[in-house]
Amino acid sequence: MAIDPKTTAVVLIEYQNDFTSEGGVLHDAVREVMDKTDMLANTKRVVEAARVAGVAVMHAPITFAKGYGELSAHPYGILKGVVDGQCFVKDSWGAAIIDELAPQEGDIVIEGKRGLDTFASTNLDFILRNKGITTIVLGGFLTNCCVESTMRTGYEHGYQVLTLTDCTAATSPEQHDNAIAYDFPMFSQPTTSEDFIGELP
Repeated sequence: MAIDPKTTAVVLIEYQNDFTSEGGVLHDAVREVMDKTDMLANTKRVVEAARVAGVAVMHAPITFAKGYGELSAHPYGILKGVVDGQCFVKDSWGAAIIDELAPQEGDIVIEGKRGLDTFASTNLDFILRNKGITTIVLGGFLTNCCVESTMRTGYEHGYQVLTLTDCTAATSPEQHDNAIAYDFPMFSQPTTSEDFIGELP
């Protein structure tokens, strides 16, 4: 499928030090799959090619005020792990987007992400519609959590959704592979970074 840069956005979900970098609170949990997919190098190539082609590049970090006042007093599931680990605290090193993928002039930083689905608490849909974007291309963390949640909502909202299978990582190879094999094809067009770059004009 040919990509029209004017109506396409690459959405980078949580490429933040707590996931991506040595010393990040959650890095050890995702390291194995990151290494397996080589997601950082692949994502960097995607972003460079997207910028050259004129595709919008959007960054969707998750951040919380110190004390996590935005969340329930008794979080459970994945967000309990975030609170217990003191991850993604606003203005901390852990919450910062990794240097290799830092936003550049012309990129858009999506604000307000506090949960799993990038659409849920942010200005993402507003910005996409204002820019006339009809195709979103997703990469990031976690394969079976925030990426999948965003993919499902994008699909429901009528966007053409491409999910970059080698630009994602989960906390185990089994969870990563299962999401790609069984969930991604229902709500998106799974594709590799190389294939996406090959479809750019």
